[in-house]
Amino acid sequence: MSSGAIAMPPTEVLIIAAMFGIAGVGHFLAPAWFDQIMPPWIPNARAATLLSGAAEILLALGVLLPATRAAAGWGLVALLMAVFPANIHMVHQAMADNASRGYLLGLWLRLPLQPFLMWWVWRATRSIPYANNG
Repeated sequence: MSSGAIAMPPTEVLIIAAMFGIAGVGHFLAPAWFDQIMPPWIPNARAATLLSGAAEILLALGVLLPATRAAAGWGLVALLMAVFPANIHMVHQAMADNASRGYLLGLWLRLPLQPFLMWWVWRATRSIPYANNG
């Protein structure tokens, strides 16, 4: 590698960036869908939708750069914590709407995945190097 070349981010960082970047763009392409999953105690669902979408996009870009990777990773962990109430609200809303068993199962299974996602983002974006990061 030449002295001025930029190293490619590790594969899992690329996956995280793509996952959150795509989700963030989705907030702008289909805001009404995201508005409806906001818990009722959120005062302005549309503002929360757009703010969380922008945060996802910016943090996804941030994890791609070594200089901002760790901070952006912590930002994504915080974002995952912040949106967890919306995930719980989705379960309650689906139950009230008599959603299909398959849809409900998916929503219930998503809840315990959130801590795993937090750990994975933290691990992939931490500033301490680890083995097999490619």
